[in-house]
Formats: sequence, C-alpha cells, structure tokens
Amino acid sequence: MASRKKPIVWSIAGSDSGGGAGIQADLATFHDFGVHGCTVITAITAQNSFAVGHVSVTPRRTLAAQINALDSDLQADVIKLGMLADEDVVGMVAKYLDTYRGFVVCDPVLTSSTGGDLTDGNLGECLIEKLLPRCDLLTPNLSEAESILNRAIKGLDDVERAAADIVALGARAVLIKGGHLTARNNQRHDYWTDGVDGFWLSGANVDTLNTHGTGCTLSSAIAAGLARGYALPDALVIAKAYVSQGLRMGVQLGGGPGPVAHVGWPQQLIDFPSLSRRLPQSGPRPVFPSCEGELGLYPVVDSAEWIERLLVCGVKTIQLRVKNLQGEALRKEVARAVALGREYSARVFINDFWQLAIAEGAYGVHLGQEDLDIADIEAIANAGLRLGVSTHTYYEVARAHGLQPSYIAIGPVYRTTSKDMPYSPQGLMQLRRWVGVLGDNYTLTAIGGIDIKRAKEVLLTGVKSIAMISAITQAENPEAVVAELMAMIDDAPSQ
Repeated sequence: MASRKKPIVWSIAGSDSGGGAGIQADLATFHDFGVHGCTVITAITAQNSFAVGHVSVTPRRTLAAQINALDSDLQADVIKLGMLADEDVVGMVAKYLDTYRGFVVCDPVLTSSTGGDLTDGNLGECLIEKLLPRCDLLTPNLSEAESILNRAIKGLDDVERAAADIVALGARAVLIKGGHLTARNNQRHDYWTDGVDGFWLSGANVDTLNTHGTGCTLSSAIAAGLARGYALPDALVIAKAYVSQGLRMGVQLGGGPGPVAHVGWPQQLIDFPSLSRRLPQSGPRPVFPSCEGELGLYPVVDSAEWIERLLVCGVKTIQLRVKNLQGEALRKEVARAVALGREYSARVFINDFWQLAIAEGAYGVHLGQEDLDIADIEAIANAGLRLGVSTHTYYEVARAHGLQPSYIAIGPVYRTTSKDMPYSPQGLMQLRRWVGVLGDNYTLTAIGGIDIKRAKEVLLTGVKSIAMISAITQAENPEAVVAELMAMIDDAPSQ
C-alpha cells in the first residue's frame, strides 16, 4: 500500500436521508477530525426529524462490492460500525472483519433517536455470536445494552456490572453511554471498561431536544481519534467533548429534534468531561485553595539546600522532589523545605509525599497520575493544601479536571532526559491548545525539556509559568539563569 499522511476511516452504516445521523453524521465527524472517510452503506432510510418512514437494506452483492472496492485500494486504519440492518449484513461484515487487523468501533444501532425501528427483528443474538468477538469497542446506549443483556439496567449503580457482563459476552471493551440515565450532579455519566480497568466520563447535562445522531457522532469521533493516533482513553475523552459541543450548539432544522452540530475540534472547557475511576457521588467534591496568582518560574529540585539557594534569588514557587531519602531524614528535609517557604514567603510544593506535606504544614503537594491512585485526596483538601497534578494526555487532563486542583502541569512540551517518559512530547501547538481550553479556569505550568533557549517560544503560547529541572540545576551559573528566566517571564506578552 502506498504511504499516505491522512488516516482513513471506514463507516459501515446506514444512510440517513435527513442528514442528522448514520453515514452523513459520520462523514461530517471525520471531516472535523481531519481523517478521510470511506463508506459502506448497509441500508438506505427514508427519514426526517420526526420519524423513519422506510428502510431498504442493501443487497448482498452491492454490499460485498463496496467492501471489495475499498479493501483493494483504500484500506481502513479504523472501522466504525453503525446500523447493520439484518442478519445477512451482520454475517457479511463479520466475515470481512475476520481478516481485518485494525481497530473496530461498533455502535449497535437498533432504533433511531426518533424512535423508528431500523432493523428487521431482534439482532441481539446475531450480534453477540458473530460480531462481539471482533469488536474492540462497543458503544451501546442504555436500551441497547439492555437488549444485549436481555435485562433491565436499574440506574447508574448497575452500569458497571452491566458493562462487565457485556465484555464477558465477547466484546473487548465497552462504553455504556449515559444519555438516557438519570443525571447526577447535573452531569451525564458514561462508563468504559475492558474487564480489567474502568472509568467514568462525566459531562455537563446539556438541556436540548437537538440530539439526533449523538450515538453515530460519538462512535465515529472515537474511531477518528484512534486513526489520528490517540490512545483509546484519549479518544474517548475527545469524542465526548466533541459530542457535548455538538449538543450545546445544535439547532432545530425541521419540525422535530435537530441534529448534533459538527463545528470542529472541541475548544472550550465547558464541553470537556471529567474522569474518575469511581462513579461520582452526589454532593460537593473536595475543594483546593487557589495558588494566589500565576506560578511564574517554577524550579523542581531534589534538596532543601537547592530550595534555599533559589529562594535567595527571588524565586517564589518551587517544588521539592526527593528520590533518595526515607524515614526521619526525609521528614527533616521536607520540614526544612516548608520552613524555608515560610521564611521567604514562597510557595513550596512537596512532590509525592502528601502525608509529610500535611504533617509539616506545606503550602501544597504535587502528585503524578500514579500517585492519584493511592493518595487521600480528601485529606489533602481538608488540610488546606494546594494540589498540583501532572498531565501528559487528554485522559490525564480529564482526570485532573475531575479533581479541580490548584494547578495543572502540562508536559512534556519537549523530549526530556530527567525521567523516562512513555509519552511523546506534546509540542507548542498542543500546549497552546491547552492554554486556550484550560487557561481561564486553571493555573497552568509547562514542563518537560524546556531550557533557556526554548523558554521564550513556550511563553508565546500564553502559558504564564514554566517548570524547570536540569536547565537550572545543571547550569554553570544557576543564579544567572534564574535571573534571566524571571525577567523573561515578567516581560512575556499577555494573551
């Protein structure tokens, strides 16, 4: 196959004559995500914003011809499955997928959002037997999940068990969409699991009747995100934000409910979900104090000695990240760092050791993503400490957003040598995007591979703080570097 720069995604689904769902919604989504969309049309429907009037299933020969034409020339990076109409269609698609090695997202469309029947009977058993074993991700809504399981799902508390049972039936992972479930904290909650790990995605409850095509749009956005190279958890976050944006901006076009809007890559925090490993409970969440202004130059050092050396230079935000001490020696190092912060009226954050940070009365604590699994977040908030969280991906930003910390660290901006990183550098363009999405609501700091030569272009993204490690601690004259960086940050243009 010839090399190409633009990913290809197939949509194997039905055509919606009203333009709001099916193939039409998928192609609009693919366009917004910058991927090339190819189509295998499984059925032609006659529908408008009120109802489905007629469904004509694609003949086997025509269906096979579409698949063969694409397979010989425009192979898919990812395949999205939508309306499959009848058992013959399911069987033919399943046969092709037996030899396909890419990712498959399946939206098990059984009815339209207007309530019209899109199949010629109960396809549940056929889908389970022939298709589920080849689905990398199944995206049912509540009624579709109930049909697959042949039982009622009684509210949010029953969703995790239902998702696990669907995976046990053969799907490699499942995302149960929460649009038809009761809102909690004025949010709608989706649940993903692969049978081992799982998490909830919670987004604002958008009060609108213009919901036509939500399922098609979500699944095609996930497929497009995967084709763009995003990991599945990131693709899920981006797709939910995209649909939330579409719901918020949808307009009525006919006499019935309007379609989800397709208006480009999501850019506003209001549309981005928060992420939690547990279903968010009703009531208030832990609240962390603000950082009382921008963080500015933010050195990360491994000793109280370095903290004192840099606070003397006028640094007002600094982090103690100790890796080679334990026991009483560690406690004394943390205590000295905290005392220096008070002496110089500086913001001293303690990396990882949240219990010691609480015990010694630190200004704040900084946690990596792995530490969020074991730290007592509520205890940190109750102690009045600020919380900073490291993020590297959309998934991790969504998880931080669920905590609403005092600041969010975005990185690595460039490749870094300070620690082994399983993530590719985010780059200036993505940093600028995060500043646009998060900057009005969160204090941000950029980190990762930033040196004095790169600092100016980093600041041009609009970020107001730069965290640095080796650029300072390995410099021949750290004091001179700090003075130059502080002046650069002070002189950076406001966005």
